[in-house]
Amino acid sequence: MPDSTLNTSYQSKKIIWYFLLGWTILNIIQGYAFELHADEAYYWLYSRFLDWGYFDHPPMVALFIRFGDSIMHNELGLRILTITVSTASIYILWLILKKYNANAKLFVIVIACMFMCHMYGFTTTPDSPLFFFAVVFYYFYQKYIERDTWLLAFILGVVIACLLYSKYHAILLIGFTVLSNIKLLKRPSFWLIVVLASVLFIPHILWQAHHNFPSLNYHLSERSAEKYHPEFTYLFPLGQILMAGPLIGWFLFYKGFTAKITDGFIRCLMVNSIGTPIFFLISSFRGEVQPQWTYIAFAPLILLIVINFAQKPNLPKWFYPVAYANIAIIVCVRVALISGIPIGRLQSQFGFKQWAYAVKQRAGDNYVVFNEGFQNPSKYDYYNNTLKGFSYDDRYYRGTQFDIWPIEDSIQHKRVLYVLTFKAPRLTTDSIKVPAGTWYTGWVNDVRTYQKVTVDNGNYKMSLPAGQKHTFDLVIKNPYPIAINFSNKNQLHHAFLEACFFDEKGDAKIQQADTTFNNIALKSGQGTHYKFTIVTPKLKGQYELMFSIRTEPFNGSKNSRIVKFTAE
Repeated sequence: MPDSTLNTSYQSKKIIWYFLLGWTILNIIQGYAFELHADEAYYWLYSRFLDWGYFDHPPMVALFIRFGDSIMHNELGLRILTITVSTASIYILWLILKKYNANAKLFVIVIACMFMCHMYGFTTTPDSPLFFFAVVFYYFYQKYIERDTWLLAFILGVVIACLLYSKYHAILLIGFTVLSNIKLLKRPSFWLIVVLASVLFIPHILWQAHHNFPSLNYHLSERSAEKYHPEFTYLFPLGQILMAGPLIGWFLFYKGFTAKITDGFIRCLMVNSIGTPIFFLISSFRGEVQPQWTYIAFAPLILLIVINFAQKPNLPKWFYPVAYANIAIIVCVRVALISGIPIGRLQSQFGFKQWAYAVKQRAGDNYVVFNEGFQNPSKYDYYNNTLKGFSYDDRYYRGTQFDIWPIEDSIQHKRVLYVLTFKAPRLTTDSIKVPAGTWYTGWVNDVRTYQKVTVDNGNYKMSLPAGQKHTFDLVIKNPYPIAINFSNKNQLHHAFLEACFFDEKGDAKIQQADTTFNNIALKSGQGTHYKFTIVTPKLKGQYELMFSIRTEPFNGSKNSRIVKFTAE
């Protein structure tokens, strides 16, 4: 090998290794200094209740967190495996690019320019393992295209299972990869990949079936917006450009999408990097799409950009100054956050450690019930290293994993501290004021809730004349390990079954069942039929119908699936 080639190879390795070292150190510092995002705290709770699935996501993120948290219970511990695989992902991407005579300096610049890579270089969400296993997939798939061996097929089967256990978006990578190379279907070894990945994923499918497919219902139905808003669509491409680099993202997308397809692997990268954003652009017509959902497409995009740089080495003169300015902006933002300076929407991520301690001081060893979603209960639990914070998922909010975990079972007939974001007459008696905001608290004795009870009318879509009486034959089931009853006799807090018709504004028209509902008593696992007569809304239009069991002083839980209801 000529000396010049050896020298170039040495310089490339030097650039890569110095960058990986700096990248890892920066992520460690930020991972330690930066307070948890609410989602990270929620996923920490996943890791306390290890299972084959969860309401929102598959379980890989729980394993990532459980590994680090078992070493040390702090922000860095929760994020340490993410930081490790982030560095590993960059190195594997470089190994993939070696075949294409890639330039190490340009590769490093591309990674450093991408705001998305910085965000998930230390933040632990399902996107972190998804990106890592996507990179591992491309590494072995590149080899599999060239060498059709059973060993590579076996490895790919395992990797695809890991992708599916990371996030459901993995289905896009699988589908677009096959679409880019239909000839794979003719390989006997390809079917080993399919069978192995499917078999390994069966435990999660069984978990979903056992819990009535909550993820499928949430992601495909409940997550859809009531009404289409144009900003869902036109803000999506702008968000993608920002994630690729605030100053230079547009150019990086251009370089990636104009790479010359010279082999089957580059074609795979192209189909994935274009197909995934198009899929989510189309999805924006049915609801808001978060920018990070395309993170899985950034792995092939990075590869395509650097491959294009190798194919067309002549860069515009402005490229390096703009790229360095782009990197400087991102680094300044990261340093500011490390220093505790809140920026933009990230202001909501500061001050909750102090808040969690303040609430714990008020609650003592009692359970704490929150009324504002899964975020703050999760932060409370994480920062106090407890499982006594509970999210009451009322009918005005979406379902969460708190509807499945046994935490609710533990608060029955106990005295709990109720934490709200507003003053409630005759309930809140004090407040907690910290830099993160103000919360109002009150004590609730002899708590009684039925958040897990299911109410099913057998329909998910129906139409009836406006203002007409209709009797539903409801099936009410008790999933709790103990017997329950809805009697109000000698009860401090009364229970009510209510039919809620939500209009397009989210306002609910509520009708209450008669007192025969309070005669129902169910053994563990038992179900019963109950006739509930309602009057359909007098105003014609589209509604969402939900059946809710309300116990004072709470708003009522989501006990049925949403029924798309039309008053004709």
